[in-house]
Amino acid sequence: MRIRLYSVLVLIASLLSGCGYNQIQINDEGVNAAWSEVLNQYKRRADLIPNLVSVVQGYAAHEKEVLTRVTEARANVAGMKITPELINDEAAFAKFQKAQGELSGALSRLLVVAENYPNLKADANFRDLQAQLEGTENRITVARNRYIDSVRVYNVSVRTFPNNLTAMVMGYKPKANFTVDDEKAISTPPVVKFDTPAAAK
Repeated sequence: MRIRLYSVLVLIASLLSGCGYNQIQINDEGVNAAWSEVLNQYKRRADLIPNLVSVVQGYAAHEKEVLTRVTEARANVAGMKITPELINDEAAFAKFQKAQGELSGALSRLLVVAENYPNLKADANFRDLQAQLEGTENRITVARNRYIDSVRVYNVSVRTFPNNLTAMVMGYKPKANFTVDDEKAISTPPVVKFDTPAAAK
């Protein structure tokens, strides 16, 4: 009786290892870990923003519209409910990505405004915060790239045979990935014109 039970267990284990179940689990954990790092870096950026806005406000208080946009964009991101299920819901993921894109745009405008204030650019606190923000943006890019790669590996594992059969039975679906905000805009090459008249000799 024991030998028969042992044989059945060995057979089940070999079937499970051959059907890709374990690999799907490994890849799913890889996606979750990569996603956690993306969120970690976005949180770091969100934590830096109030300090940056405060320093800029001291020098450029009349740039209220830009400061308000940054604050509102940060509030939108902070107000989103971010759960582990977010990466399994394409609509929620797209909403999250849009909110982060709006925050990036608002921050870019804030840094452009700062260029117009030499005293602000010379402020040690501003320079330090700007350097930290730039470093965080780089970390976000790296974390997003790792997430994109993890999702690619996971999606391949749940879509290829025989793993796709296991994925279908267990309910595993491809995960959403980062996309470009406006694909048409970046697919159109920029127009460069050199039609400034030459200076008269």
